[in-house]
This record gives sequence, structure tokens and C-alpha cells, in this order.
Amino acid sequence: MSSNTFGDNFRVTTFGESHGPAVGVVIDGVRAGVPVDVEHIQRQLDRRRPGQSALSSPRNEADRVEVLSGVFEGRTTGAPIALLVRNQDPKSRHYEHLKDLFRPGHADFTWWRKFGVRDWRGGGRTSGRETVSRVAAGALAQQLLSGLGVEIVASVIQVGAVRAKRRDEAEIEHNPVRCADAEAAAEMASAINAARKAGDSLGGVVEVVARGVPAGLGDPVFDKLDARLGAALLSIGATKGVEFGDGFALAATSGSQSNDPLVPEGFASNHMGGMLGGISNGEPIVARVAVKPTSSIRREQNTIDTRGRPAKMRVHGRHDPCICPRIVPVVEAMVALVLVDVWLRQQALLRAGDAEEELESDPLELANELAFRDAEVLRAIHRRQAMQEAATRGRADGLPAKAEAAVAEARADLGRELGLAPAWIEQLFRLLDEKERT
Repeated sequence: MSSNTFGDNFRVTTFGESHGPAVGVVIDGVRAGVPVDVEHIQRQLDRRRPGQSALSSPRNEADRVEVLSGVFEGRTTGAPIALLVRNQDPKSRHYEHLKDLFRPGHADFTWWRKFGVRDWRGGGRTSGRETVSRVAAGALAQQLLSGLGVEIVASVIQVGAVRAKRRDEAEIEHNPVRCADAEAAAEMASAINAARKAGDSLGGVVEVVARGVPAGLGDPVFDKLDARLGAALLSIGATKGVEFGDGFALAATSGSQSNDPLVPEGFASNHMGGMLGGISNGEPIVARVAVKPTSSIRREQNTIDTRGRPAKMRVHGRHDPCICPRIVPVVEAMVALVLVDVWLRQQALLRAGDAEEELESDPLELANELAFRDAEVLRAIHRRQAMQEAATRGRADGLPAKAEAAVAEARADLGRELGLAPAWIEQLFRLLDEKERT
């Protein structure tokens, strides 16, 4: 499935199932020489792993990351980076009584209808365990972004009907709910425990703020930064809604209230959440993600089996009564993956459009880029020579006139598109033709 790969420039491909031997990720697009802090990746995985408190799943997974390739002596080599986390505590027997039943709220039914087969052991690829791969890749993306001064912080701002009223980011990692409001965190924990004891679950809202994002990232029309972020956040299992800035509350305001006035220092407010026209404006990017209640609950529910017959079921095993606390590092990871991807795209545009300025600022990097492009040109010339020889083999007078004319026309069209003088193009290919005849 091509949907297992995310990103254009910083490309991430995840693999593995909840009850398989391992889960992992392959990251491509990272240049050589970048320092990699494996302990930072591990710390992020520790924030996501189960068994952290009574509010999370008791599944006992150490989630120790293994670097299989792409890193040597603490730096990237330019090769794909493969990160692996082995599954040590899967208990598939908890799901044997459900193998012919579809769990309400899960992707069991839809996956089966799409593929005709499904992994009933914890949901396979649709399990929350798949997010291990996202967090590992996102941790590497965060390292790249931190060098640019970008900081991404998420926290739980709502669980059930309990809402946070303050935001003290120093408090987030000091309570099991990961809420920036200590008083609200205690109420949230009580609500989650009550739902757990009742065999039920709760949903909530996670807010993420990305500071230090430079203005100009993202593309207008179909590839807007907020569209990319929305798709990334909605790709996380259990997320059902995303809003940016004031979000849906903007529907109840007027333009005079919602517009962010421009002042010499930047913007006087941030109702738009750091993006205008799909492009970052230099203000903090603010997004909120609606997280549904955990689907696996101990209460009896109505369902059908694989033959369409009605049935009743209960889900046993180890499940989070509220996913919000453990989804916080996943949200941060997905924002980081989007931001590093669009930043790399912007860097490519700047390199292509302003080589002279880059020469003044970093001549070594430009020299490396020129050497790479020269190698591409030489390989293309060599390939062209081989094709020319194959096309004219046995023909003393070269290619037929019609074919020659078609090649010349295509060459002229491209030259006009690139703004190259026709005389220069003719001279270039005359030299190439003479080289191929000698």
C-alpha cells in the first residue's frame, strides 16, 4: 500500500503490526553528516510507550529503538535510515474470541471489506502501536528543526467534559494526563479512572503549538501548509477533527474581530494560527486535534460476525481508557514531519532561485551541488551518446530527416521554456554531435 509512505522530501515509510515481531520506520531524504541523537529518539518513544501510569494500557513494552542503517559514528551517511522497535509483550490470546467478530469503533469491518482479510490480533496495522514508527521518525525530524530554532509542544486541553483553563508548559510532563493545567489535570485523571472502572472510555482534545517556524513555508492552492498539517494529524488513529488558530469559533466572529492586524513587529494577534493562504506567517502555528474515546471497552456491545449474523461482544485485554495522554508525542511527531518536509522543499526552491547569494553565504555547499549537477550532465551525455549510436547503427547518413526534425523541435521548445538562446543550444548540440562522431 502506497499509503504507508509519508512526505515528499523527508520520506517516511512505516511497517509492522501490533502483534507481529516488530514495528519500524525507514527514513529517506536526510543528507549525509547530520548528527543523530539516538537518546532523544528513545526519550520520545518513552513518552509514547504503554504502562506509564494507571491511566494507560498495562502492556509491558520497553520500546527500545535499534538503528539498523543510515547512521555511522553518530552521523547520517546519506543512506536510508532504518529504525526498529521489537514487540516484546503481545498477547494475541486476548483476541481469539474476537477473530470472527467486528469490534465496534475499530477498523476491523472496513479493513475486511477493503482487503477481504484482516489481522484480528489487536488490529494489526490499524493498532495504535503503529504510532511507534511515527514518533521515532518525528524525533529525528525534531532534531533537524531544533537547529532552526523550531520548538513543538503539545498538551491535553480537554478530557471528556473537563477543560484546561491555564497553560503552564512546565507542568505537562509532571502529570500523567500531560495537561498544562495542574488543577485540570487532576480532574481529568479522576474522570479517566471513573470511566476505566465503569468499563468505558473517554475522548478529548490535544493542542499543539509550533514556535519559531519561519514565514514562507507551504504552498498555495492545493498544497497549503494547513492542508498538509490537517492530513497528517487526521492520519493518526482515533483523531476525528482538526482546527487551526481560533478554528470553528471564527464562524461566530466578524472580519474586524478575526483579522490579525499587521504591526512593525509582526502580527498583533494570532487568530489564524500562524498561517495565511496556506503559508506560514512567522507566528506560532496552533492546532487542536479532537480524539475520540478508545474503541476497546469492557462493556457489552452489539456487532455482527464475518457472516453478517448479529452478535454481542466484550473487548478484554489491555487498553487505554483515554488515548489523549499517549497521543501527545504522536501529534508532535506528525507536526515535525510536515514542517521538516516543507522546510526542505523551501530550501530547494531557494537554492534553485538564488545560487549567487548562496555562493556568497556557503561556497562549499554550492560547490558540492555543482559537482553533483555536473555529474548528472556527464551521465546524460554518456547515455545520449549510447542512444545515438544505437539509433544510427547501420545508417551512414544518421537518423531519418523526420526523426531529426522532431528531436530539434523538442529541443527548441525546452530551450524557450528555460529561457536559453537558440544559437547557444545549436552550438552545444553541434559540439556533442561532433564528439560522438570522433
